[in-house]
Amino acid sequence: MIADPIRKLVIVGGGTAGWMAAAAISKIMGETGMRITLVESDEIGTVGVGEATIPQINLFNAMLELDEHDFVRATNATYKLGIEFVDWTRIGHRYVHPFGFYGINMKGVEFHHHWLKGRTLGDQTPLDAYSLSVVAGLAGKFEHPRPDQPNSPLAKVGYAYQFDAGLYARYLRRLAEHRGVERREGRIVDVAQHAETGFVEAVILQDGSRIEGDLFVDCSGFRGLLIEQTLGAGFEDWSSWLPCDRAFAVPCELGGDHQPLTRSTARSAGWQWRIPLQHRIGNGYVYSSAHISDDEAAATLLANLDGRPLAEPKQLRFTAGHRKQAWVKNVVALGLAGGFLEPLESTSIHLVQTGIARLMTLFPTRTINQVEIDRYNEQTAREYVDIRDFLVLHYKATERSDSPFWDYCRALAPPAALAEKLAMFRANGRIFREHEELFTETSWLAVMVGQGIEAGGYHPAADLLPDAETLARLRHIRAVIAETAQALPTQDAFLRAHGSWSGEVRRAS
Repeated sequence: MIADPIRKLVIVGGGTAGWMAAAAISKIMGETGMRITLVESDEIGTVGVGEATIPQINLFNAMLELDEHDFVRATNATYKLGIEFVDWTRIGHRYVHPFGFYGINMKGVEFHHHWLKGRTLGDQTPLDAYSLSVVAGLAGKFEHPRPDQPNSPLAKVGYAYQFDAGLYARYLRRLAEHRGVERREGRIVDVAQHAETGFVEAVILQDGSRIEGDLFVDCSGFRGLLIEQTLGAGFEDWSSWLPCDRAFAVPCELGGDHQPLTRSTARSAGWQWRIPLQHRIGNGYVYSSAHISDDEAAATLLANLDGRPLAEPKQLRFTAGHRKQAWVKNVVALGLAGGFLEPLESTSIHLVQTGIARLMTLFPTRTINQVEIDRYNEQTAREYVDIRDFLVLHYKATERSDSPFWDYCRALAPPAALAEKLAMFRANGRIFREHEELFTETSWLAVMVGQGIEAGGYHPAADLLPDAETLARLRHIRAVIAETAQALPTQDAFLRAHGSWSGEVRRAS
């Protein structure tokens, strides 16, 4: 038997982060006899705007042994093949950051080097045409990957979901409670700490209840009740690189297209998201308060909806960045308690997922070792930095000069790692994925090309194919992708055929 195991774990806060943590920890650690308690108050609302995900969510759901079609039906979910960016490079321009890959590698080098060579030979076909996720997504089509068809573009296509975050939290709550997680309703009014070590010993509720724990997971949102207000972890402020500091969010009735894509449309002082679900569309305007008033931002959002708004716009205020330490003493912060990066690339829920996975890898005993804390904090900070650099790319690489906001973004001095990536691509079209960072070479390629970054050359091995053969192969690849996309069912047909259509409007409350 391991000496001095964690016997009592307390999760402070519910919402998506809290119930993801409760569901995952109870699944992995439930049979150890550890008692898991989640404390949340119905009086305190959750942010609940993060409704779009990336393909790694499938790993989390699989770990929980969720039935995909039941999950999709229960959360009014739709599928997602990528993110469409509108007006980011310049007004009137659009591109898609797809899940999956482009074309096929040839002669031992990545496909995009052959595409770059084709451009020098006069073939100006956009990169989007070589991605099944893009072509199918824009056509409103969807199908599961088909690894049993290794020669098909469907073999390795990636997908994620767009869902009602409140319904997802409720879905996970049922799972967690079934596995023994105890939910305690109440507002926390005090935190008890050990007099000598400063470790958190208990949280005190308004009714006087004392909930003790050996390890605490802070999912209390922006306020960081334990990690910041109690333990003073500090905050790394990145607003100089990511100047947007507010957002309005509002759902609206279904309207417009029903593509399996999240859409991001650049506005004069930020960008607007559009996330189509089965029962409604989630919308929001992420903006810089230094460049637009709140009233104007709200009016801009309401003027650009595809259907009647279903509520009043809800405002959020934030600072881009992360806690300097995500784990302090016996408190680990997840979700908004740990940091915030705008949902431009749908990474909010993923950061919760990786935080949980990292905690499970380094799960402590009651003798919490600083070396494990340091490793957790180092890896967490590295992940935030990698995502930050990818987000900054969208703002920095723009031709827009129609507003002071875009003038500011265009003039940004990029972080060092991003500057190196840009220089490498501009030299000879090379892209390197560092230390297994979240975004792959495909992702960096999609956004750099989409945002107008020009490669100065291509890999010499691409010239091993004769020019005529290069052009012929490019034509064949895009023809196969177009034909494959044409044969796929629409997303709506796919949902109904697999019993995933909700058939009703489910509500999170």
